[in-house]
Amino acid sequence: MSHVCRPLLVLVLSIATATLSMQSAAAQSVETFYRGRTITLYVASAPGGINDLTARLVAKHFPNFLPGRPTVVVQNISGANGLALANRLAVNSEKDGSVIAILERGTPQLAVQGDANVRFDPLKLTWLGSVSSYANDAYLLQVNASFPAKSVADLRKPGIAPARLGTTGAGATNLIFSIISRDVLGLNVQIVRGYAGAAAVFLAQQRSEVDGQINGVSALKAGQKALWEAGAFRPLVAFSRTTRLPELPDVPTARELTQDPKALSLIAFAETPFFMALPIAAPPNLPTDRANALQTAFMQMCADAGFVADAEKLGLDVSPIDGSAVLKLISQMAATPKEVIAEFNEMVAPK
Repeated sequence: MSHVCRPLLVLVLSIATATLSMQSAAAQSVETFYRGRTITLYVASAPGGINDLTARLVAKHFPNFLPGRPTVVVQNISGANGLALANRLAVNSEKDGSVIAILERGTPQLAVQGDANVRFDPLKLTWLGSVSSYANDAYLLQVNASFPAKSVADLRKPGIAPARLGTTGAGATNLIFSIISRDVLGLNVQIVRGYAGAAAVFLAQQRSEVDGQINGVSALKAGQKALWEAGAFRPLVAFSRTTRLPELPDVPTARELTQDPKALSLIAFAETPFFMALPIAAPPNLPTDRANALQTAFMQMCADAGFVADAEKLGLDVSPIDGSAVLKLISQMAATPKEVIAEFNEMVAPK
């Protein structure tokens, strides 16, 4: 054999071996693939937040429902409101079912908004579902019980002092809904910006530096349990609800406070991420059998009594939806009129 032919033969054999290896891997059963394997569960937040707590809960229970019972290891990656992780999941992660991620609920919306930093198509990710659809929660505009307004109607009366609402950073959900309260619903509120987080705003409320803020019922119960149970807060409006929260039947939803179609569309667009409050996804283009196994295992886990009990100890709302429901929500956001999205973008732009 000539010196010219020998390297060519080696190259051909190498390609053939690699091809056979890939075919063998593709031919593996789901159970064989996952047996003894470690799945990496990325989290787009620092340790200790609700996404991190949910990820660690999933890491504990998820292996029980996957064929082969792999180990799940949580790895935290923060930055760019979850965009860095979503981009990484779509572009750089292994597409074999060994990587999943819990994303920030607003990350898919950034793609719909046309954010220039988005490198992923939310409709092409492999969505497992969401642990919570906010069915048992609400995002409340609440004020101190000592504040003069007894109902949201009072915030529309002339002569009443504005409710000073504490908010956090630019683009924060509490700021967005505070702006909607003022500019879309016409409520007499004054926005106080720049607090480090909800805990700082609660402290400001107790000091009467502000009158209230907008945050979740579950967050109120978990972080300010004694004050909540003592009636220190007066809920006035419930965002991220299509119907009133059963435990707060006298508190109207934001959608009840306007009949304007454009305003309703804007509110719906702002609220949609809450209906997939804790979404979990895998990269696009997974082998079909592994994608199906991940999606099936996720919903089985969410229905498991042990998982639900552990979630309730953490104060999590367990009202799961599957991957197809997440895709439907993203499609609904994408169908929002362009002028509404443009107005929303202007609203959330740093000022």
